Amino acid sequence: MNKLLKIAMAGALLLGITATVASASPDRGQRIYQKDLNGPCNATGAKVAAAHSQDEWKDIKESGKLGEAMNKICPNLPATFFEGKNERYIDSLFDFFIHYANDSGNVPSC
Repeated sequence: MNKLLKIAMAGALLLGITATVASASPDRGQRIYQKDLNGPCNATGAKVAAAHSQDEWKDIKESGKLGEAMNKICPNLPATFFEGKNERYIDSLFDFFIHYANDSGNVPSC
């Protein structure tokens, strides 16, 4: 009984940690931008996020046209950047862009 309880507790802890790490957030989006997009965009995250308002970013997200919007802002970004393994970055980047949009009043540190 004790061993079963320990296994159940370990599983619950692992599930809790995994769910926290996998969730999208503006901070995670900022780290992704700094690591992968800052060079190709040749612009700060503040400048890119301020290219649209919060509503415009939400419309872009709903229409699934992040690649097109980013290619207008960052012409050096490969058109296929948000496909394949990088597709998992989309939610965090959108959270970052919406949180620091031109009408948000927030300014990122990158």
